[in-house]
Amino acid sequence: MCTNFRYLLLIAALFCFSTITNSSFAQESETAEKQEESNAAKAVAAEEEEEELPRGYAFEIVNSVKATDVKSQDSTGTCWCFATASFMESELIRMNKGQHNISEMFIVRNIYKEKARNYVHRSGKANFSEGALAHDFMNAVRRYGMMPEEAYNGLDEGADRHDHGEMSAVLKGFLDSLVAQRTLSKKWEPAFSSVLDVYLGAAPESFEYRGAEFTPQEFSNSLGFDTRDYINVTSFIHHPFGESFVLEIPDNFSNGSFYNVPIDDLVATIDNAIENGYSVAWDGDVSERGFDRNSGIAIMPANGRPNFREPSEEIEVTQESRQATFEEHSTTDDHLMHLTGIAKDKLGNKYYLIKNSWGEVGKHEGYLYMSEAYVRAKTMAILVHKDALVDVEVSRPAEEATADESSSLNGNSSNND
Repeated sequence: MCTNFRYLLLIAALFCFSTITNSSFAQESETAEKQEESNAAKAVAAEEEEEELPRGYAFEIVNSVKATDVKSQDSTGTCWCFATASFMESELIRMNKGQHNISEMFIVRNIYKEKARNYVHRSGKANFSEGALAHDFMNAVRRYGMMPEEAYNGLDEGADRHDHGEMSAVLKGFLDSLVAQRTLSKKWEPAFSSVLDVYLGAAPESFEYRGAEFTPQEFSNSLGFDTRDYINVTSFIHHPFGESFVLEIPDNFSNGSFYNVPIDDLVATIDNAIENGYSVAWDGDVSERGFDRNSGIAIMPANGRPNFREPSEEIEVTQESRQATFEEHSTTDDHLMHLTGIAKDKLGNKYYLIKNSWGEVGKHEGYLYMSEAYVRAKTMAILVHKDALVDVEVSRPAEEATADESSSLNGNSSNND
């Protein structure tokens, strides 16, 4: 009897254990199944999210200013003029002065005269080329006024594109023959202007535009554009921050001055300008492998191998690394463009929207996206409205300031492409 009772108890215990164990296994199995379902759902969601992200580079414009149509400098070294003309056209839109197509070649011909005088006065020991800098455009507007494109396009009759190769060679040869002379007459400047007339056409003394008659100065004055409101900004440590200095580059034939700030402040000034409706005339180096006109992208890859298919890690730019590339001449002022906006890629990285002057080429039809790393590394200088500067007080120069005084704000300088 006792034995049978123990046997029954053992059977009951085994039954209870089996029931509990099976229940536990069932719960674990159900949990595992749910986990597998959850993991599968996450995988599907991840795949869907990945599919939603565009392949390659995809940009979203965060902020931008209005700009005129993309133009082409064609076969000339006049990027400085096209970039700054575009910059001025955006400024006129911002100032509610309407949309205008400013003549680049009227400015170019007058800066050629400025460079010729400088070259002759320095007995040929100066730079004479097709290039110049953004503030040379401003200087020309102040001294000579400006014209709309329809009044003066600087093209030979029947021509539809600019080509200054021969003209530049003739002008340089003419000047070199002059500096070889012991004495000079007063005829050389009219003769120099005649060469410009042959290649660019004579500039009219007055013109009709939108129902009114103007001289170049009258037209400039009618737009209310004050060139003294603009300042050159740069960032190099071989001069003190918070002061202006003459930037030592070949294209600075007119010894223009640049206000020197840390690179963080220069970038902050660009951001502040765009966020407040101002654009920026950008001067920098486009010789890097990471600058590609076809893809419309400018990057500074960390591994030195640019990937124009997908965003990749970029270099960390410091004040010291900027200085090193400047001093070893791997950063030069070889191109000017018009910076008109801020954008981000699909990963949230910041880029700057740049309007070029090589025509509607590349994926973005004449525009390109320049990474913040590229801007930090390869910006030589910018020209911007003084109200866009970050934490900088700029005094307004007198109307008849000396060359040194006015250049400290307006950067009276020259050359570039």
